[in-house]
Amino acid sequence: MSTTTIRMTDELKARVARAAQAAGTTAHGFIVEAIADKADMVEQRSDFHAQAQERFDRIVESGKTMSWDDVRNYLIERADGLATTRPRVRKLAVPDAAATPPARRGAKRKA
Repeated sequence: MSTTTIRMTDELKARVARAAQAAGTTAHGFIVEAIADKADMVEQRSDFHAQAQERFDRIVESGKTMSWDDVRNYLIERADGLATTRPRVRKLAVPDAAATPPARRGAKRKA
């Protein structure tokens, strides 16, 4: 196991100590767990974006989409036990869809 020095303000150090005590662990254990949690979160987000891009690429390749409003209404009617028809498949509405990847909510923009 390697050692890393972390510089933090006295205020943050005190917060970590209080939080660690409340969690029933040491400050070191708390910090290691926090770093591991953050690394997991970044990896999950990266996997999510990769999967979203793969799905978007398949949509672009097939050119087939469905309106969210149509799908939502279909699912609500099915859940209510009503007889309904499946939503129509439509041609992708974006002229050059390959140049228009899905928007990433909460993505940090570079200034």
